[in-house]
Amino acid sequence: MAETVTNITRPAPFIEAAGKTYLTDLQRGIGSYKKADLSKTLGPQFVAGLDPLQQQAQGLAVSGIGGYQPFLQQAQADAQQASQFVGPQAYQQFMSPYQKDIIDTTLQEFDVQSAKGLPGLAQRAISAGAFGGGREGVQRAEYQQSSDRNRAALQAQLLGQGFSQAQAAAGQAFGQQQQLASSQLGLGQAQQAFLGQDVGALSTFGGFNQAQRQAELSAQQQLAQQQMMQPLTAAQQYGAGVTGLISGYPGQTMQQTSPSPTAVQTGIGLGSTLAGMYRAFNTPGVLNS
Repeated sequence: MAETVTNITRPAPFIEAAGKTYLTDLQRGIGSYKKADLSKTLGPQFVAGLDPLQQQAQGLAVSGIGGYQPFLQQAQADAQQASQFVGPQAYQQFMSPYQKDIIDTTLQEFDVQSAKGLPGLAQRAISAGAFGGGREGVQRAEYQQSSDRNRAALQAQLLGQGFSQAQAAAGQAFGQQQQLASSQLGLGQAQQAFLGQDVGALSTFGGFNQAQRQAELSAQQQLAQQQMMQPLTAAQQYGAGVTGLISGYPGQTMQQTSPSPTAVQTGIGLGSTLAGMYRAFNTPGVLNS
């Protein structure tokens, strides 16, 4: 009877035992990883939402949109009103209502003073023996013409002063109205600037809080992922250690001798196999189980 010699190389017993433990742990680790609920380690719950300060900044920014419009509208109205203070007739509304009375009174006083000069002409004419003559008439005419010229010049001067004052007042009113329009624009710009500062400050501090919250959520996510992977990671690290031991401790080769099966044994084995196949095909439900 022929014999069969089989060479079997096996690691050291303690390494083989460690390898079996590693395979068991690896199977458990992989199984737990397959069954893990990934929604506990991934998802929007690990994304930090807007901080209340950021939400306040958004609300303030939205409510403040167009806040400058009332100032702009008032500035436009002021600018339109300024147009009444320009043009050839703009000075009239600034003329003094007492100007005519002032001019009339001034001219009346001028006439009174001018009339006081006539007796002097008559006295000189009497002294010269020319009273009532042509020479006196010429002097009176010259005196009156000079008085009239002075009176007209005085009246023109008074009218010119009134016009200049009214024109200056109109220009001053125009400048003041323009200044009002500019002030309204400045208020609108300041309102927007202050609003921007408030929104920026709230957004900045809210961003700090959001970043802190995001860091906390990221740490929680990392912890959850590490806890989920811990069995598999530990098994892999254990396997790496076993692999290092295998390289340090070569396997041992053993020989196993066994007699070859006889023809009878071979026939019995074949018969058992065929009988099993026959039962499988003729037993209802066996192949479908």
